[in-house]
Amino acid sequence: MQTSLLGIGSRVKHPAYGDGVVVRLHVAAYEVCFIQFGLKMVGKDYSAWEVTDALPAEESVTFTEAEQSLVRILRSWAGTALELTPLGDRWKNGKLLMQPGDSATSSKEVPIETFFHKIVMMRDRLRVLEQNINASKKLDDEDKVNLQQYITRCYGSMTTFNVLFRNKEDYFVGDSSAG
Repeated sequence: MQTSLLGIGSRVKHPAYGDGVVVRLHVAAYEVCFIQFGLKMVGKDYSAWEVTDALPAEESVTFTEAEQSLVRILRSWAGTALELTPLGDRWKNGKLLMQPGDSATSSKEVPIETFFHKIVMMRDRLRVLEQNINASKKLDDEDKVNLQQYITRCYGSMTTFNVLFRNKEDYFVGDSSAG
């Protein structure tokens, strides 16, 4: 039985949900991200799980620190599922300038790294959506194929942003047979 509080980043093995990581502390529960089942609330008095790596609970942890911890742990468990995607060298330290057609409206400047991060996150979320569709037991094969076609079209719509990637294997690829 566990006697001390688990901190953010602690690894656990739940009998029903499998491997997970504590990502947030609540008054009476831990918020745990399980690899197969996503975020779940588990009471702090729960004792049926195995604590595989306990980290001490700290008073204040920023969201960024918790996120970095979670990414590091998920990388170690998931292999290359969360690989880093490099920005093309020519874009580093660049800016995205959005110039409106209306001269009364001011332009918007965004660091290219920020924009690139959003594009990479979109791609990663599409991949997770695709995996969830494939693993769904509630969808029949026809539904899965139909949803996969929408995802493929989303990838095709995103090919404009391939110019930002350093490596071709990171590119968005849509349906090459579509007219």
